[in-house]
Amino acid sequence: MASKLQQLQSKAFQVSQFVGKHGSAYYKQTLEQNKQYIQEPPTVEKCSLLSKQLFYTRLASIPGRYEAFWKELDSMKHLWKNRQELKVEDAGIAALFGLECFAWFCAGEIAGRGFTFTGYYP
Repeated sequence: MASKLQQLQSKAFQVSQFVGKHGSAYYKQTLEQNKQYIQEPPTVEKCSLLSKQLFYTRLASIPGRYEAFWKELDSMKHLWKNRQELKVEDAGIAALFGLECFAWFCAGEIAGRGFTFTGYYP
């Protein structure tokens, strides 16, 4: 057990040295590549203003998303009314989509349980 702890400590030390040497270069490179997105001056007030702009922009987009939702729902109703004309291809795609949704649900459940298959931790 002590040898495992020692190995873990040496790995952590190596990682911290690597980050110490290359972290600032990566930080500078990332900032340089994305400088068109940086607002000048980078102050708390500017960040507050941007967060308010994002919030109210998203709030303003609700009516468009609401209309798109009802339009999509109407197309689904139309498909259901004309289900006799539905092709096997479309039914297969819908079935695969449903299966994918179920798989993502199961993956989320497993992750929520702490990556166990049998149940939740006590």
